Amino acid sequence: MTWGVWGKQFSTIEMARQIEKCLDLGVFTFDHADIYGGYTTEAEFGKAFVETGIDRKSIQLISKCGIQLPDENRGNRVKHYQYEAKYIKSQAEQSLSNLKCDYLDVFLLHRPSPLMQFEEIALVVEGLKREGKIKYFGVSNFTLKQIELLSRYISVDMSQLQCSLTHYEPFMDDTLHYYKENQITTTAWSSLGDVNVIESNQKLKEILSDLEHKYNCTPSQLAIAFLNYHPAGIVPVAGTTQISRLQLLAAALEIELELQDWFMLLEASRGEEVA
Repeated sequence: MTWGVWGKQFSTIEMARQIEKCLDLGVFTFDHADIYGGYTTEAEFGKAFVETGIDRKSIQLISKCGIQLPDENRGNRVKHYQYEAKYIKSQAEQSLSNLKCDYLDVFLLHRPSPLMQFEEIALVVEGLKREGKIKYFGVSNFTLKQIELLSRYISVDMSQLQCSLTHYEPFMDDTLHYYKENQITTTAWSSLGDVNVIESNQKLKEILSDLEHKYNCTPSQLAIAFLNYHPAGIVPVAGTTQISRLQLLAAALEIELELQDWFMLLEASRGEEVA
């Protein structure tokens, strides 16, 4: 999301080098959406990927559709969600064209719409699977009930949600247990948490400082380790464009938190002990 005009505005060569550096770190999954960069970043990435000469099978590409941003060229007068079969198919194919590839590893519905028709969605997604245009299907920011309803018509393989040290609700309800039980891969956006929330929480800052010394790591690494501790196997989405920072976050997967340290972090973030 932040590689293009919504962030660093990498040139084609800079983006190609960024892709190569990610692979050098063992990071080979790239999380896209049609709207990123105002509908421009996917195509910029595709052009850069061709420049690298890397084998398509060496990476995983995720993309999302469904959010329509206000845009005169698209005839959009208001932000809305669109999930008619024709639209889903056309956006999947547009992402393939943008990314210069013939399949997506995972295709997600970006946000739920109050007007979704689950059976229609399932039929078009199954068609895309049969055509080999997508391998796996999932959702982003859906409620458990919405996933349950959609799952009556088609298998949901992945769910992307906001989940972090400061957005701890999924740890306290049935969400992550449901994902694990139903073998739904969990990916977390904003995985490092809300910096402003952390800065305003003195107790959390103190715990993070203590654990920094104990584990010889940074607060960001602790945030990743906190997610990684959960048995659901949460995959953090890293938004950084700095390779040195990405290297630190990847290294955080090796940190083995102690059980009570995990609960100390949770307690400090919530402001209360568990029941």
